[in-house]
Amino acid sequence: MPALFQPFALRQLVLANRIVVSPMCQYSARDGSASAWHHAHVGSLALSGAGLLMVEATAVSAEGRITDGCLGLYSDANEVALAPVAALARSVAPIALGIQLAHAGRKAASRAPWLGGKLAATEPGGWQPVAPSALPFNANDPVPRALGTAEVQAIPAQFAQAAARAARIGFQAFEVHMAHGYLLHQFLSPQANRRDDAYGGSLANRMRLPLDVFEAVRAAVPAHLPVGVRVSATDWLEHLPEPSWTCEQTIELARQLQARGCNWIDVSSGGMSVQQKIPLGPGYQVPLAQQIRAATGLATIAVGMITEPRQAEAIVAQGQADLVALGRGFLFDPRWAWRAAAELGAPVQAPKQYWKMVPKDCGLAFSEPPFGL
Repeated sequence: MPALFQPFALRQLVLANRIVVSPMCQYSARDGSASAWHHAHVGSLALSGAGLLMVEATAVSAEGRITDGCLGLYSDANEVALAPVAALARSVAPIALGIQLAHAGRKAASRAPWLGGKLAATEPGGWQPVAPSALPFNANDPVPRALGTAEVQAIPAQFAQAAARAARIGFQAFEVHMAHGYLLHQFLSPQANRRDDAYGGSLANRMRLPLDVFEAVRAAVPAHLPVGVRVSATDWLEHLPEPSWTCEQTIELARQLQARGCNWIDVSSGGMSVQQKIPLGPGYQVPLAQQIRAATGLATIAVGMITEPRQAEAIVAQGQADLVALGRGFLFDPRWAWRAAAELGAPVQAPKQYWKMVPKDCGLAFSEPPFGL
């Protein structure tokens, strides 16, 4: 059996294979509530054959949304709207269903990508973003409001409440977003965090809120379900004289998370500054996942410009990461896992309704799903 198609356990959640559908923002919610688009989008990806489907970054507060179209789980209305989306995915496929919980911080109140993507805090429908310090992402962006100490201390409860809502409606895995220049990453990086209280300055202080958030989420969901974290392993700002977030600091964060019951680290990078210098190329973030895995023993997810089945197989087989996540690859080819199974000679779980639709000479073998469809 190819390594990519071997099962993998996260606590008591057993994934059918090592393929993950990355969370991908859709900017199609209304006041944080899922729309018909989410039924179509999540339903399609549920049939992908991957082991785990992560639903897009889901805001834990209204002000934490990236755009006014971002998904949220901060109200009863949001929970009611998302429940049938989760139920749809779990009723049509054996795929494990996860959710990423997030707060955009100073990157909130942006326009959707097809509307330019720029911050629009001062435009109709916008709002003032908040951040660790009153430092904008771009020099021309509206200045975010620095959070007061009491406001910072209230954030873990927001994440915990969203996690509890997600657990109630059937999500099985939970990822705390600490990457891509969003709020928790902003607290971690000295590029965005210039506070002089208990949440700024030293590494221990900068990690305080992210670790408090993780502990709150871990306590809010059933003990048998896994909780992981997405990190930006580096700001890619080592060329600047000012301190930034580095892989060495990420390893220390991972160790602290591991001691608190973290089940995986989803290893991305960047997003903190427009001055970042990223060495883009196939699998460019995989070495970061490998370093964290080697230093901590934590399960890692590799992401970023992983496009080919044999590339993904090599990452897992060589021990560079435990799982491989694709985003754009699944949008372009929602059955990417089927293609990988055919190329690598592995069976893949798929609805019986599709079995006769596949060309007989493609080399694809379907396995029986664990429940009738």
